[in-house]
This record gives sequence, structure tokens and C-alpha cells, in this order.
Amino acid sequence: MNARFAVALLALALTACAGSASRNGALYDPRALPAGPLGQSIAYGYALIAQTHRLMKPYVRADLQCADCHLAAGTQPRGGSFIGTYGRFPQWNKRAHRVIALQDRIAECFLYSMNGRAPAYNGKAMIAIVAYIAWLSRNTPVGAKQPQWDRYVEPLPNAPPNPRRGAGIFVARCARCHGVDGQGIPQVYPPLWGARSFNDGAGMAHLDRMTGFVRYNMPQDAPGSLSLAAAYDVASFVLRHARPHFRKNALVVTRPLPAKYF
Repeated sequence: MNARFAVALLALALTACAGSASRNGALYDPRALPAGPLGQSIAYGYALIAQTHRLMKPYVRADLQCADCHLAAGTQPRGGSFIGTYGRFPQWNKRAHRVIALQDRIAECFLYSMNGRAPAYNGKAMIAIVAYIAWLSRNTPVGAKQPQWDRYVEPLPNAPPNPRRGAGIFVARCARCHGVDGQGIPQVYPPLWGARSFNDGAGMAHLDRMTGFVRYNMPQDAPGSLSLAAAYDVASFVLRHARPHFRKNALVVTRPLPAKYF
């Protein structure tokens, strides 16, 4: 297959995906992309977010897509939106104890949420993901804080969660997509625990983040229908289960390049 034909097929596929997404309120439209290599990179970044497991298999151990946590490919408010993210980097990161670039944050997602490997910072995939996030953020002023209406992490209830009650809610409201065993459907609904899920260092492995995400976005067919207390209990039930352990001493090695590359 020649390169021009491959790009044409990708454009058709992305147009179909975006058409479906736009009906759900997403803000990505491939017809509005700039012409040429930049537009192609942005479109590729979208594809990587939507089909991460298939297109970046060497870097992903979990059976997840970026879009499982960044809903509607990162365009849904209170659903892990990317809009405005580009202008908030570089930023101080408490976990890393240093100032990080956007590429660092993306690498974290692959290491923690994908339980995988970090793609090379100067590689085609990383640049495409950054280009896509920059495109979504193009109308947001640099340095603008994330608005409150777009955040899903909020203070948790004072009382401890009730995972037993959460188990009942999970069976009634969540199991039809994620399965009673929490393993989901490959490439359709993500596994919430076990060897194919995110590891214990991921953002979603924190009770406050999963609680907020569940409250505003789940169940998928009735988002916002769970109270904060119900989401709190469900999240505590999910996070009681075993999942991969983050390997903090694993080496991250990027590819060497000749100086003429730059």
C-alpha cells in the first residue's frame, strides 16, 4: 500500500469516527485541520488516542485506549478533557518533584495508566499526540487554569466508603459493560482490575479521581445518574481488587539520533 493511499484511508476512517463523535458533542473535526503534514500529524494523534492499544501495541500492556479515561478523545467536559492542556505546560509536578513538559505527562500515562513503555519524545507518535492536544487547545490562552466546570476531582465524603454497597451498585449499574468479573470487553469496555488493567500508580488508582470520574461519566448510558456517595462506594469496590504494580525502577530509554535530525 503506498503512502498516499494509506493517508487517504486514515482520513476516511477518522472522518467517520469524528462524525460519530460530533453527534456526541465532541469538538474534533478533521475537515478543519490544516493542510499538509501538520494536519496529518494531528489526525494521527487523534487516531492514537482513540485506538491506542491497536496502534501503539509495543508501548501498551493494559487493554486500554487513552480515550477510556479521556472520553470522546479528550473533548468531553469532566471526562479528562485535553482542551486547554497544551497551554498549562511546562508545570510543576508533585509526583516527579520537578518541572515537567507535556511530553513528560504523556509518558507518565503510558508508564502508569497503560502499564507500558514511554514512547520516544522525538518519535512520530509522541509528536502526533502533542500536535492533537495543541490543536484542541488552540483557542485557550496560554497559562489559563482548568475551569472548575471541567474538573471531576472533588472533595470526598467525610465518612469512609462502603465497598460492600459499592459491589451491589457495580453489579446493578456497571457489570453490563465491564462484566461481573471487571474484565470488560476487549477493545470495547476497559478492564477495571486484573493483569490487563491500569497499574497501582495510575491516576485512576486514586480513590478521589476514580470517584469523580465515575460520578460525572458513568454509567456510560446514564452519566451523572450516580450520587457522590454511590460513586465513592463503587470506586472503593473497584480499587480493592488486585492490579499490576508500577515498576518504578524500570529504565526509560529513548532512541539515539544523529545531529542532522534536528
